[in-house]
Amino acid sequence: MPSKKALIRRPSPRLAEGLVTHIEREKVDIELAQEQWEAYAETLRAHGWETIEVDAEDDCPDSVFVEDTVVMYKNVALITRPGAESRREETAGVEEAVARLGCSVNWIWEPGTLDGGDVLKVGDTVYVGRGGRTNAAGVQQLRAAFEPLGARVVAVPVSKVLHLKSAVTALPDGTILGHIPNVDRPSLFPGFLAVPEDAGAHVVLLGGGKLLMSASAPKTAELLTDLGHEVVPVDISEFEKLEGCVTCLSVRLRELYA
Repeated sequence: MPSKKALIRRPSPRLAEGLVTHIEREKVDIELAQEQWEAYAETLRAHGWETIEVDAEDDCPDSVFVEDTVVMYKNVALITRPGAESRREETAGVEEAVARLGCSVNWIWEPGTLDGGDVLKVGDTVYVGRGGRTNAAGVQQLRAAFEPLGARVVAVPVSKVLHLKSAVTALPDGTILGHIPNVDRPSLFPGFLAVPEDAGAHVVLLGGGKLLMSASAPKTAELLTDLGHEVVPVDISEFEKLEGCVTCLSVRLRELYA
C-alpha cells in the first residue's frame, strides 16, 4: 500500500519577514496565516493524510514552506541546500523527521543549491527548475541521487517566477497545468493545459481524483470541475503574499512502504 503521510511545519512568528522576489511586498496577517495553516492541515487529514509536524523554526520566517527543504523520490529523501542562504537552517529539523520515518537520506552539497519547490514529479519523470534558487550543480546532484533509482530527470528553465512549482504542477493523469505568462517554455511539457489564473497552476493530489487548490483561483476550479475533477479549495491568501502556494506548505510522502 502506498503511504499517505504529509510533513507540515507551523508558521514562524516572523512569517511577515519572509522573502519576496517576484512580487510586491504586502502586509501579512500572522493570526490569519495561523488559522489558514490549521485549516490546510485539517483538509489534508480530512482526506486521509497523516500529518507529521516538523519542529518549528521560529527564527526562520520562511520555514512554513517546508516543501523547499527536502525532495522525496520513492523512499529516498534528498535534503536540499536552499538557494537563499537565510533558509539553510530550515533543513536540520526536516532531516530528523524523514530519518525517523525510515527514509534513506541524501544531501545536496556545496556548491549545489536546490529548493524543493523547483522539483515536480510526474510518475518517474522528475522535472527540476533551473532558476533563481536552484543552480546547475544542484540539478546535477539531484540527477546523481535519483537516476539510479529509475527517475528520468528533466531540467527546465525558470525565470519568470520563484520556483518551477510556482509555474506548473500536474493533474493525476500527468497533464501539466500552467498559467502561460509564468511558464518559460510550455512546449517542454507533454500534455500542457493553460489555466486562467496564477494560483490555478497549483494543485496537490489528495487521492481519489481530488485536487487541493487555492480558493483564489475560482475560474480554474470551474475549468477543472468541468473536466471531471473534484476540487477542494483552501484559503491561503497570507502565504500567497510571500509567493507561497498549496504545494509549498507540505511534503507528501506517498511511497514509504511499511
